[in-house]
Amino acid sequence: MPHHQTELIAMVALGVVLAFGLGLIARFLRLPPLIGYLLAGIAIGPNTPGFIGDVGLAGQISELGVILLMFGVGLHFSLNDLLVVRRIAVPGAIIQIAGATAMGTVLTKAWGWDLSAGLVFGLALSVASTVVLLRALDEMNLLDSANGRIAVGWLVVEDIAMVLALVVLPAFAVPAGTNDPGAVGQAGATNLGFAIGLTLAKVGAFTALVLVVGRRVVPWLLKQAARAGSRELFTLAVLAIALGIACGSAELFGVSFALGAFFAGVVLSESELSHRAATESLPLQDAFAVLFFVSVGMLFDPSVLIRDPLAVIAVVLVIVVGKALAAAAIVVALGYPLPTAVIVSAALAQIGEFSFILAEFGVSLRLMPTEGRDLIIAGALLSISLNPFVFAVAKLAEPRLAKLRAGAGTSARADRLSGLDIEEHERKWADHVIVVGAGRVGRTVAAALRQAGVSHIVIERNRRRAEIFRDEGAPVIQGDAAAPGVFEAAGAERARLIAIAVPDGYEARRVLERAREINARVEILVRAHNDSDRLYLLSHGATRAILGEHNAGLAIAEATLSGLGLARAKATATVDALQQEQAKTADASGSSEEMHGAPELRPHQE
Repeated sequence: MPHHQTELIAMVALGVVLAFGLGLIARFLRLPPLIGYLLAGIAIGPNTPGFIGDVGLAGQISELGVILLMFGVGLHFSLNDLLVVRRIAVPGAIIQIAGATAMGTVLTKAWGWDLSAGLVFGLALSVASTVVLLRALDEMNLLDSANGRIAVGWLVVEDIAMVLALVVLPAFAVPAGTNDPGAVGQAGATNLGFAIGLTLAKVGAFTALVLVVGRRVVPWLLKQAARAGSRELFTLAVLAIALGIACGSAELFGVSFALGAFFAGVVLSESELSHRAATESLPLQDAFAVLFFVSVGMLFDPSVLIRDPLAVIAVVLVIVVGKALAAAAIVVALGYPLPTAVIVSAALAQIGEFSFILAEFGVSLRLMPTEGRDLIIAGALLSISLNPFVFAVAKLAEPRLAKLRAGAGTSARADRLSGLDIEEHERKWADHVIVVGAGRVGRTVAAALRQAGVSHIVIERNRRRAEIFRDEGAPVIQGDAAAPGVFEAAGAERARLIAIAVPDGYEARRVLERAREINARVEILVRAHNDSDRLYLLSHGATRAILGEHNAGLAIAEATLSGLGLARAKATATVDALQQEQAKTADASGSSEEMHGAPELRPHQE
């Protein structure tokens, strides 16, 4: 087969293999995998020796990655996150973006760049990475804390601002064939206002069409795909909506792929099938997100690190020090405590995917030289690498600053964290029930406890499910129950009972082990998935391991006997006796079944 026919396959294959290997190494080094993906792209790019991938093909793959990345941002966009912390997140993010953009512009002025290049460069430095931020907050068990929610809300405002920037930037674009990099776009300097107004009018028309028509058509399409009973058709429906709206918006309204994909995700997020849509499309989103970062790495010229190290250092200082100090000062100026300022500033001391999108967009519009893109990528690589250490320092400083605040006294506004009540799970729980997992089984358990008036709290990993519980007024912690600090926040050492209703057997084992570490005496009920699973869980600390298939079989057996005319009491007694007999049989064969069954649930051998 001719070489040109296999170049795309070779590039994608090598990029994915390298991304996996380098991403794995990054994780072992406790760095975000994104670093590995970027390094994979650098390795196969034209600026390093060895295999050279086609940059043109990489650019097209990058566009697909942008569409799916922005679709994911829209799909997980939470207005609630923003509304809860709007008093600090909205003014704070806007002032911080303006400050970081000004710092970037001043820096580029010193390099002799024009104003348009400086604005694009500064905007790219102003926005933090969603991927890195959420991962860092999750690993530090801060995602569901008041400070974590402020950081997430702040990032939502940044994302919205960057979406608007992508809309307005083409109005500043240099016309084709113009050699003056400082020239304004096709409308000319005198008509710049008209160009921006026309662009915003097109965006407004597109937004109205999507939000008015899309809210009716998109959920209907998803329901039809779900009714078809085909998983692949449902996944295709999700992708058709994302790609169709993104490409249609670009063709009909002149709107960027990114904005179209973002609104496709926002509209889809309002559907009752949004969680399934997110789950079904997540593998493809992840795959193309990796390819997006690989393609960004391919565009990076690592010689900039040697050619202009002072510029790289200046960029990193703006991101890690300048942005962090500006964010901390803004938080304190708005009347919030020092621990909040420290966590928010650490969260924003890095840049990522939106920065890459803006940089590439600015270069393609001839608003910024390619050197700016190289400096932005270098700044991202170094700031993301440093971010875990910045967060570790912030986490160590937080309790000391809290003590300092307590000694000095604080205003009522600072204590409220801008109207954020103290988290429900931060109060002293006692003699309560902890439900782990808010899926179908967990929701049923929690609903029964609520109706019975039993004090309880839910732990759920999935952010959207946790939000639904919180909106209903139920106490919930969003996080991994097996992670340090989560069970403690739920008061596991004082709990009356723990019900583990997670659907994954391996996760149930981890959660069970963690629960037993904290409270050796508490009664623990665990959802099991087969006999071997049940026996393993019972032998490792579960009070009861409840097998869904057995319960369903017993319920159907009782209904069958009753349907045949047997008295209800007799049918119930028969099924009860059968259940006891099955339990005895299972217990008697436990030792042998445990040895041969559920190998993935056995303890790790040292």
